[in-house]
Amino acid sequence: MLTDASTLPIHRSSFKAMGSACEVVLTANTAPEAEALAKVAIDEVLRIERKYSRYTSSSIVAQINKQAGQGAVACDAETWSLFQFASQLFEKSEGLFDITSGVLRQAWDFRQPQLPSAQQLANLLPLIGWHHVILKDQTIALPLKGMEVDLGGFGKEYAADRAAQVLKEKGVTHGYVNLAGDMRFLGPKPHGEPWLIGIQDPRHPDQVIATLPMSQGGLATSGDYERYFELDGQRYCHVLHPQTGWPVKHWRTVSVTAPLAVLAGCTTTMAMLKEAQGLEFLESTGFDFFAIDQAGEVHVHS
Repeated sequence: MLTDASTLPIHRSSFKAMGSACEVVLTANTAPEAEALAKVAIDEVLRIERKYSRYTSSSIVAQINKQAGQGAVACDAETWSLFQFASQLFEKSEGLFDITSGVLRQAWDFRQPQLPSAQQLANLLPLIGWHHVILKDQTIALPLKGMEVDLGGFGKEYAADRAAQVLKEKGVTHGYVNLAGDMRFLGPKPHGEPWLIGIQDPRHPDQVIATLPMSQGGLATSGDYERYFELDGQRYCHVLHPQTGWPVKHWRTVSVTAPLAVLAGCTTTMAMLKEAQGLEFLESTGFDFFAIDQAGEVHVHS
C-alpha cells in the first residue's frame, strides 16, 4: 500500500562526526525505519571521516602526508577525483583555495590570543603550493618533506552530499543532512513547504540574523566567528590566506546556496579569501547568497 508522503512524520537523528554536532532529518513511516535510513547516511559520513581525516593515522591523507618528500602514493578512484577537484579549485581561485595550506595551523592556535612570529610563517609558507604537487597516473606526491594535504576545506560538504545521495538511493524525498551547518537538502517538508534555516548572527551567537527557505541543493556558511581570537582590538579568524599566512578580515559571514553542498562551501570559502573582491566573485557565480562585511553592511542575492 502506498503512503501519502504528506502524512509522514519527520524524524531527527543526531550524531557526532568530524568534531562537530550533526543531524539527519527525514520522513519515514516509523521510527525504526527512520533510524535505519539515518544509519545508512551516518555510516557514509563516518566512512569519509575515517578515510580522509588528517587526525586518523590510517587515513589516506595521513599516509600521503607521511610520505611527503619521499615518493608517490597510489589513490583510489574516489580520492583521485577529490584531488582533481582540488586542482580545479586552485586554478579557479588563482591559488587562493589551496589544500596544502593546512600546515599554517602549526603557527596559529585559535584557542589562545597569540600571534605567530614572522619566522614561524616564513618557515611554513614555502611548504604551501598545490602547483608543486605531482599528480600522475592516479598517484600523488608531495615533493617537500613537511608538506601536507588537508581536505578540511570541502570534506564536510562532500560528506553531506554523499550522505544525501545514499538517502536518495533509498527513496528519501523529504529531509536534509546537516554537518555542523554544511547542509544538503533532499526535498521540502512533507506538505511541500521549505525548511527554514536560520543563519547565526556573527556577532551575537545566540541570535539569528536571517532565515533562508531551503528545499533542494546545498547550503554552507563561512565566517570570522567560528574559530577566532581577539587581541588588541583586532579579530583573527581561522580562514588563513595561503600566500601570506595571515587571517582574512573583510567578511563577517558568507552563506551560499548551490546545487551541491560542496559547491556552496567552496564558494563561501573563496569569497572569504578574496576579501574585497569577494562580492564581485559571489555575484559572478549566479548562486544565491547572504553576506555581511566587516562594516556590518548586508549583501544579498536571491
